Amino acid sequence: MANSIPRRVVITGLGLVSPLGSTVESVWDGLTAGRTGIDYLKSLPFGTLPLRWGAEVREFTGQVEDFGPLEKDQMRSIRKSVKVMCREIQMGVAAAQRALHHAGLKPGDYDADRTGVVFGSDYILSDPGEFVDAIASCLDEHRRFDYRQWVDHGMPKITPLWLLKYLPNMPASHIAIFNDLRGPSNSVTMREVSSNLAIGEACQLIARGSADTMVAGATGTRVHPVKTLHVLLQEEVATEGDEPGRVCRPFDLNRSGMVLGEGAGAIVLESLETAQRRGATILAEVTGSGSSAVVDRRGIGDTRAAVRNALQQALRGARIPPEEVGHIHAHGASTRRSDALEAQGIHDIFSVRRTPVPVAATKGYFANSGASGGAIELITSVLALRNQRLFPVLNYESPDPECPVDVVRSADVHPGNSFINLNVTHQGHASTVCVQLLNSIPGVDGSPAVPAV
Repeated sequence: MANSIPRRVVITGLGLVSPLGSTVESVWDGLTAGRTGIDYLKSLPFGTLPLRWGAEVREFTGQVEDFGPLEKDQMRSIRKSVKVMCREIQMGVAAAQRALHHAGLKPGDYDADRTGVVFGSDYILSDPGEFVDAIASCLDEHRRFDYRQWVDHGMPKITPLWLLKYLPNMPASHIAIFNDLRGPSNSVTMREVSSNLAIGEACQLIARGSADTMVAGATGTRVHPVKTLHVLLQEEVATEGDEPGRVCRPFDLNRSGMVLGEGAGAIVLESLETAQRRGATILAEVTGSGSSAVVDRRGIGDTRAAVRNALQQALRGARIPPEEVGHIHAHGASTRRSDALEAQGIHDIFSVRRTPVPVAATKGYFANSGASGGAIELITSVLALRNQRLFPVLNYESPDPECPVDVVRSADVHPGNSFINLNVTHQGHASTVCVQLLNSIPGVDGSPAVPAV
C-alpha cells in the first residue's frame, strides 16, 4: 500500500519514565519549577567508583503498577513477563504503554496488521548478580575460579532465560506482543542517536503507506555497575563538585563533563488521516528527520560536520528555512569537546538568521541516559510547544566563546511553533527530528494546551 505522495505524520501520544516522574504532568511541573533529577546515587555502591551522583528513576520498581493504566489481559501478561525483562527493558515497555494510553489507544482500537513499533536502546549489559551463584560454584579450595568446572557446575546455575532479559531487540518485541502490534517492527542500537533514528524510521513507514500507526522511542541507562564503568573509561564524566544538581552545565564555560542517568521515552505516531478519523487529539506533526555520521581515516568523529549535515536534512524534509525554526533542543551533554562541536555545527546552519535560534538542553534535569535521552527531550519540547513556554538550561552561567549559540536562560523565551530535536554521539554521529504545531491543518486544533491532552 505504498503512496506516491507521502502522508503527513502526527504525534498523538506521549509516554516516559524519567527522574522527574513518569507522567507528562510531573515532568512538565519539574521543568517549569527548575527541578533537577540529579542527586547522590543510591543504586550503586558508594566508594567503588569515582562517582557520587546521577539521575535515577527512583519511583520505578518494575511492578505492574509502574506500567500505567492497562487492560486486564495486558496486566496479566506483563506481570508474567516482567521477570524476563531487565530494568532497561521494563522502563522501555512502561514508556510505550503510557504513550499508548495517552493516545487513547488500546488493543482493538487499531488495525493490528498496520500498527507497529520501532524502538531504540543501548547495548544492554547483564547485572553481575546474575552470575554470582554460578561463579561461586566454580571456586577451588583456594577460592580461585576454576574454568574447568564451568560447564558442569557453573552454567547450570544460570537461569535458562537469562539472555532474554538483556537482548536489545526485546523492548520492541514485548511492546508488540502486549499490544498485538503485527505491523513493521525494528530495533535500533546506535547509542545517543537511537531515539531520533527510531522516530525517523517510524515516520517514514507511515509516510510511504507501510503502516498507519507506530510506537517509537527508546530506553537506556548509564547507571549500572558495568555500564557506568564503561562510560567512565570512555567519555568525559563530571566527578568533582559539592552539589549534585549543579554539576551538569550544558554549553557553560565551566562545564567539566556529563552526568549519568536512566530512563525511557516513547511517542505514538499516526498518519494524519488515521488520527483525524478516530478523533484523536493531535499534539504536533513530524515534518523532517536527518542522520549523519562523519569520521576521519583515524576513526575520530567530526561531530560538527555531522550536526551540520543532520540539521540540513531535517530542514530539507520539513521544507522550512532556518528562520522558521522556533528552537533547537540540543544534545548538550556538558562535555567540553562535544558541546563545542555541537554548538559550532548549529551555528554553521543558523547563523544566517536575523535573530539567534534559541537553544534548549535538558541534560541538567535528566542527565545523560544514553539511547533514551532523545525521546525524553523530544517529549519535553512538544510540551513546550503546547504550553508556549520554554525551560531554562540549568546551571548555564558563563557563556563559552567556543559554543556560539543562544542558550535559553529563562522561562520567558518563546518556543515558537516548531523545533528540531538534535542528538549526537562522541563517535561523530548526529540525528535530528523536526516537529511543528498544526495550526495550518483545517479541523485540527493546534492551540496551546495543558500537558495532559
